[in-house]
Amino acid sequence: MTYDIRGTSLRPVATAPCAIVPPHLLNRLARAEDPSVNEPARRTLALDAAQRVQRRLTAEIGPTAALPRRVPDHPFRTICDVEHRRELPGRRIRGEGETDVPDTSVNHAYDGLGATFDFYLRTLSRLSIDGAGLPLNASVHFQEDYDNAFWDGEQMVFGDGDGRIFGDFTQSPDVIGHELTHGVTQYTANLTYTGQSGALNEHLSDVFGSLVEQYAKGETTEEANWLIGEELLRPGVQGVALRSMKAPGTAYDDDELGKDPQPAHMDDFVQTFADNGGVHINSGIPNHAFYLAATQLGGHAWDSAGRIWYDVLTSGELADDADFTSFARLTADAADAYGPREHDAVLLAWDAVGVPTHELSRAVSR
Repeated sequence: MTYDIRGTSLRPVATAPCAIVPPHLLNRLARAEDPSVNEPARRTLALDAAQRVQRRLTAEIGPTAALPRRVPDHPFRTICDVEHRRELPGRRIRGEGETDVPDTSVNHAYDGLGATFDFYLRTLSRLSIDGAGLPLNASVHFQEDYDNAFWDGEQMVFGDGDGRIFGDFTQSPDVIGHELTHGVTQYTANLTYTGQSGALNEHLSDVFGSLVEQYAKGETTEEANWLIGEELLRPGVQGVALRSMKAPGTAYDDDELGKDPQPAHMDDFVQTFADNGGVHINSGIPNHAFYLAATQLGGHAWDSAGRIWYDVLTSGELADDADFTSFARLTADAADAYGPREHDAVLLAWDAVGVPTHELSRAVSR
């Protein structure tokens, strides 16, 4: 594990942050016959590979910008325009407290950063991504027809999409919440981005990305759609989103995108060397467990299952190489603090997706 020194404490840093659109999906699009689809996908894959190196360096060096003086319970946002180039951060367009500008991508990014900040502060008492008031910066219009959005270890970066399969990546609040949660994980458990620990990394981003949107809309577990990236797919694409937590494997079934490969149960766990061991694919299993626990408990998910999951993420007990079973056991232990109803809901949810936990019989017999 790599560490950097912040004052008198050591903080683990992320070694492989990721983008919202997984490589297996981009690889599929790169093989499409239509040049308006395959060319943007190929450019995105090449840029993502280069950005992974840069993000690793950024994470190891740590943020370099001086922290401005700020109001403790408000975000400090800066949105820049890369103007379809690669060099970050680009030209400053909008800062904290400034009014809307003509560029809707700038405004969407500004609002999405604010929604994520508000969610973490108001529901979990976390002050920004690092828990200490980190300014939230974003760059829009990255490269030409870039089919992705990512957290680079320091800031958010958004592409405009190719216009054929994907639209503007700033339009989806759960995508912004997802990517910023990679920053939260970077500053807390720093889960290794491979295999089951990498799938948990993706899972946590999907969980809190979904909760950011649910909180902003005031939705209960029954009212939420439990989709990730539903605003991204362009008209004509046969699908509803990038992923479904309610029904993994059903988000899309399209001639060019292919069929959603996510499993919802360990019986269908995908063994692969691609995508860092299938981190975007196998995250469907813990995603479905969270959905089941949250809907069983009802009400607002951030008040029940979301708080339990956050307690585990920030507890210091979650190993960076955690697998599904160890994570499930920690969530069950954390649920004990909330009561037997929460404990039972969590254990039964993991059992339903085939992830073993301890003392299930004791839990359901009470």
